[in-house]
Amino acid sequence: MSMLRAEIEALEQNGITGVALTRLGDPKVIPLWFGEGDLVTPEFIRAAAKQALDEGYTFYSNPRGRPELRAAIVAYLARLYGVEVDVERVTVPGSSMLAITMAAQMCLSSGDHGLIVTPHWPNIDRAFQVTGASFGTVRQRWSASGWTLSLDDLRAAARPNTRALFVNSPCNPTGWVMSRDEQRELLAFCRERGIVIIADEVYHRMVYHGGECAPSFLQVATDDDPLIVVNGFSKAFAMTGWRLGWMVTPRRYATQMAVLAECFNTGAPSFVQRAGVAALEQGEDLVHALREQYRAGRDTVMEILGGHPRIELAAPAGAFYAFPRVPGLRSSREFALGVLAEEDVGLAPGYTFGPGSDEHFRLCFAQSPERLREALTRIVRYLDRHGAEFGA
Repeated sequence: MSMLRAEIEALEQNGITGVALTRLGDPKVIPLWFGEGDLVTPEFIRAAAKQALDEGYTFYSNPRGRPELRAAIVAYLARLYGVEVDVERVTVPGSSMLAITMAAQMCLSSGDHGLIVTPHWPNIDRAFQVTGASFGTVRQRWSASGWTLSLDDLRAAARPNTRALFVNSPCNPTGWVMSRDEQRELLAFCRERGIVIIADEVYHRMVYHGGECAPSFLQVATDDDPLIVVNGFSKAFAMTGWRLGWMVTPRRYATQMAVLAECFNTGAPSFVQRAGVAALEQGEDLVHALREQYRAGRDTVMEILGGHPRIELAAPAGAFYAFPRVPGLRSSREFALGVLAEEDVGLAPGYTFGPGSDEHFRLCFAQSPERLREALTRIVRYLDRHGAEFGA
């Protein structure tokens, strides 16, 4: 007899980790499997953390986040989106993934139903699964011009007991970006049906058309709408290892957010939070530089993979991933393991991003230009050598 709940007993490792752990840390591998580049966090952010340590920021702090960081987040959102968010709506529990896990726990329990817009990062499945709720997916549609989401598909998938909807825009892995009109329409539907939107906006600064940031649900929502917006520092500020993110929730749940933050993590480390303040207040030049590097990486991907006769690929509108489809591919896991074994390039297999994705693989184009070009050349070499074997 298992000591674990059935939902925990059934957990399986996601496909990205399953491939990566076989060669993780191998210097011969060009790692395109995870969502990070090869540049260390900039010095001004590291210096803020060092200074905080030297000043003794090693104690507990408010589990919802240090006051100066929460104020800096409010100011950042005001600059970026032109919205005034009450500081009592902001919680900094730790990483953005922790915030998503908390959001799922807040909204779902046994007997409830959740929806996930897919393709999606695989750990979202796990966050929903451990609540005990059932869940389904609504798949984005692909065309040569890019990925889109049909709100009619989403409405049709909702059930009477649907309590939460996860949507990630800009999207990992497809690069889809939701428009403000679509956000407004979706929020109206969820408001009417009592469905909480869990909006993952962590790639908000990685957009390649239309300005400084992707549209945010914060721009169309009221303070008490059924909405939890999750964001963080990992992607926009090259801080993946710092595990620092935030969430914006309805103001009336301030007490519950304090209790949950204390239970889950007792707040993010104090010195890390000081680094977050520096990133928000001094990081705009960094954000712009990273976005231009990623734009160049996207162009390189389209140059090398976009015209390949065995690949279907549309230029991503946001985030820093490509999600190519190889028609006829029978196992994206075997493909990823083959590229790793023969060409020393780490890819994420498509199957792990949700139903209907096993002909795809994902790559992160945040690497330095020379390494990215070399990795893409090796992928093409493998594809040309083995294409007939997997039916392409």
